[in-house]
Amino acid sequence: MPMKLLVSAAALATALVCGPAFAQTNADEPKVDCAKAETQLDLNTCSALDFDKADKALNAQYRKTRAAMVAIDSDLDNNMKGAEKALIKAQRAWVDYRDGECEAQGFQARGGSMEPMLVSGCKADLTKKRTKELKDLAAGPEGNQ
Repeated sequence: MPMKLLVSAAALATALVCGPAFAQTNADEPKVDCAKAETQLDLNTCSALDFDKADKALNAQYRKTRAAMVAIDSDLDNNMKGAEKALIKAQRAWVDYRDGECEAQGFQARGGSMEPMLVSGCKADLTKKRTKELKDLAAGPEGNQ
């Protein structure tokens, strides 16, 4: 029992001493000029930033498209409703597809420093395409002409 207390005390002391070193904010991190990225670390960072931006745009469009599907359902008889449910089902399946597809693409450099760039780059590309699909879906047939 005393050994467990000693280990716990050591872990707590380490966290208290080292914690501030690991708690750096984004403001402390060097800025990466993605237009001039050359190192693999910078390329990985820029690819992750691109995916993050694409994911935010996707989530914003998904909310709009879901609202459009709710509006479609509100105009239908109860036995015809299901637009929102279909969208949710499709989006969940799409996220699983995207993540699996991009994980597979990452195997081109499995374990290497380039793997994160391949995965996040793939996710960014597929996410941008899905955002357009959701936008087109929300616009309906009249908006796609």
